[in-house]
Amino acid sequence: MDLPDFIEHSNRIRCPRELFSLLLKAAQDEGFTQLAYGALTYNEPLRLVDHPHPAIALNYSAQWQGRYLERGYGAIDPVVTYTPSIAVPFLWDWFVTRCTLSNRQRQLLNEAAEAGLKNGVIVPLHGPWGRVAVISFASQFNDVRPKAQLYRLGALASQFHVAFTSLGGGLRRDLPAVDLSPREKDCLRWTAQGKSSWDIGMILAISENTVNFHVKNAIRKLDATNRIVAVVKAIRLGLIDLPQF
Repeated sequence: MDLPDFIEHSNRIRCPRELFSLLLKAAQDEGFTQLAYGALTYNEPLRLVDHPHPAIALNYSAQWQGRYLERGYGAIDPVVTYTPSIAVPFLWDWFVTRCTLSNRQRQLLNEAAEAGLKNGVIVPLHGPWGRVAVISFASQFNDVRPKAQLYRLGALASQFHVAFTSLGGGLRRDLPAVDLSPREKDCLRWTAQGKSSWDIGMILAISENTVNFHVKNAIRKLDATNRIVAVVKAIRLGLIDLPQF
C-alpha cells in the first residue's frame, strides 16, 4: 500500500481498531509486524487496549506486555524517556550508541529483542501544546533494513496519528486552505519519494540551499513540525501527488 492510498483509506475509517489494523497492514508490507502507539506527555482517552498510560494501541505479545508491567519497565523505558526530546524518526540502536543507559535499561532492550522486538524504528509525533506521541515499529526478522524505511514509516505514522486523533475529536478534520508555490510543491513531491535536498536540487537544477528554503516555507505554510508531516498534510489536502514512473 503506497502512501496516498494509506492516506485515502485512513481518512475514511471511523473505527479506531480498523485504523490501527490498516497501519499494521501497511507496516507488515515493509517487514514490521509489531507496533506500539502511545501518548507520552498527555492523556489520550481514546484507547484500544486495557493498558496503563502511555499505551494507546499495540499488538505486542501478551507475554511481553505482562513482563513489561510486572518489572516496572514503563518507568525506565528509553522510548518513554528520550523520545519527547527528539524531532525525527530514529532507530532503536540510537539508544545504545548515543545514550548512557543504566543496566536495567540495557536489560529491557535485550529482553525486548528476545521477545521478538528487533530492528526497531521510533517515530516521535509532536503536536500542539507540547503533546508528544510515539509509534514504535519492530520486526521479528533480522534481515529487515530499518534505516531504509525511516522516511516511509515516519509518513505512515504521521498520517495515522492525525487520523486517530481526529476520531477522538482532538484535531479538526478540515484543514485550512494552504497556497503552495509550484516550486514548493515540486520540492515536497520529491521529498515524498525519499529524496534528500541535494538530490532534489540536482533533479530541479537548483541549489541545495534553495531546496531547503522552499521546503521550510512549505513546512511553515502547512503548520507542520517537519518535512515528513508537511508531505502528509500536502497529500491530504490534494496539493501534491507523487511522481509516476
